[in-house]
Amino acid sequence: MITIEQQQKLLLVISKELKKPVTAYAIGGTAMMFLGLKDATLDIDLVFEKEADKNTFKDAAKKLGYLEMDAAAVYGAKKNRPEMLKLNDERFDLFATDVIDFIFSETMRERAKQMHQFEDKLVLKIADPHDLILMKCATDRVKDIDDARTIIKITEINWNILVEEAKKQISLGKERAAFDLGCFLENLRKEDKKLVPKKTLDTLFEIVRKQSEQKQNQEKRHT
Repeated sequence: MITIEQQQKLLLVISKELKKPVTAYAIGGTAMMFLGLKDATLDIDLVFEKEADKNTFKDAAKKLGYLEMDAAAVYGAKKNRPEMLKLNDERFDLFATDVIDFIFSETMRERAKQMHQFEDKLVLKIADPHDLILMKCATDRVKDIDDARTIIKITEINWNILVEEAKKQISLGKERAAFDLGCFLENLRKEDKKLVPKKTLDTLFEIVRKQSEQKQNQEKRHT
């Protein structure tokens, strides 16, 4: 496990090794620690806007002894898995725009208001809690539903933001966004009905229904 103090020290050291300025977005447990929602995390999850920036960060981490590991060991056969680097008990999960079945969209970047500067070459922006839920839905690891539950209990959630981002993801080509988010939130609601409003689930699954109807109509026109 990595504490926020250890994480900040590590990011300072990596910043000194960077060949050029890099901006990264913290998601997952990393972001939760900066937002005061978690005390420690198993890995440091970062999203970069450009593949080149991700590679610059990766090269800096490798200079410190971090080694690449197979992402399939953690993410299975999921698409758009991160590049993973590990040294002892510390691990980086590095994404470039695509986070499994979601895109770290322009609206997500705009919502990342909290910012931290590490030396003069690394800027870390912290993802908004709403987008952390979406990314938890995307990665869907064992601990993700626990983290999503914590975010919902502690943070005041505007459920319309999640619905609108699901629509945004669909417009970007991620057709399963509303379905995957709906299923993820439905599992949370099964545990505690107070966690997720039924209206939100109804809205998401209505989007899915309309998608299916539209697809069927398109198939009929082509037959």
